Amino acid sequence: MKQTLLQVKKVFNMIAATAVVSISIVACEKDDKYDKNPPPPVPEIKSVVVKGSGDISAQLTEFRTLLGDPVNGTPGQTTGRREVNWDGVPANLTNNNNFPFDFFNATDPAIANGRKRGLVMNNGTNFRVDTTAFSEVDPSYATQFKAFSPKRAFNYMTNTVSTAFFKVPGTNTDAFIKGFGVIFSDVDDANSTTLEFFNGDKSLGVFKAPVRTDENGFSFLGVQFPEEKVTKVKITSGNGLLGAGIKDISAGGAKDLVVMDDFFYNEPLQSN
Repeated sequence: MKQTLLQVKKVFNMIAATAVVSISIVACEKDDKYDKNPPPPVPEIKSVVVKGSGDISAQLTEFRTLLGDPVNGTPGQTTGRREVNWDGVPANLTNNNNFPFDFFNATDPAIANGRKRGLVMNNGTNFRVDTTAFSEVDPSYATQFKAFSPKRAFNYMTNTVSTAFFKVPGTNTDAFIKGFGVIFSDVDDANSTTLEFFNGDKSLGVFKAPVRTDENGFSFLGVQFPEEKVTKVKITSGNGLLGAGIKDISAGGAKDLVVMDDFFYNEPLQSN
């Protein structure tokens, strides 16, 4: 009996020792896990967002001030801003889908300075500058879309997404900006129209344009990044394509159709 008790005690002690060792190993593993240096926090991307709908004059004044004065009209600038309102586009490139993606980045010295604004749209086709409120595409659009700076508005006809790139005005040199804004016409869906900003492949965030609030239908969205370089902006204009027989949701259709007007951005500077 005494020998049996000794054997039981011996087994119990072995089990207890094994448990202590196991607990110690687990504790060491936990210590190793949590004693390592934690990863550095992801830096906050600072931005200044200016947006509004209806009467957007105050928002435009605020954003222009952020971008800086003056409005530049010649190459070779290092401060100030650029604006594109499409109203100087010639008749042969209006009311058709032939607007050149690099129209506002002319590099030929013989071309007027008004076309040297450092803006390049993605290398697609079927960009359209229109004086008819796109009523030649579908008659229902005549009362749907208004141009903020009469009489031309702008749209990418084969995709709701277009991308703006930047060059040093008058050259093919890649450039960056700090802020970019767009006037949209007829935003009905709070989630349909956005700007996404990039520094190279790094997204700086997606920002939503506000819904229109009056019969004019204008919405403005502009974002400025005090500590970032913006090399491209992805513009999503609504969630449906303009086309014959395609109606906007406000006219009984299934999609939110949106077009663009004026662009605003600070002077593009050479990327390092």
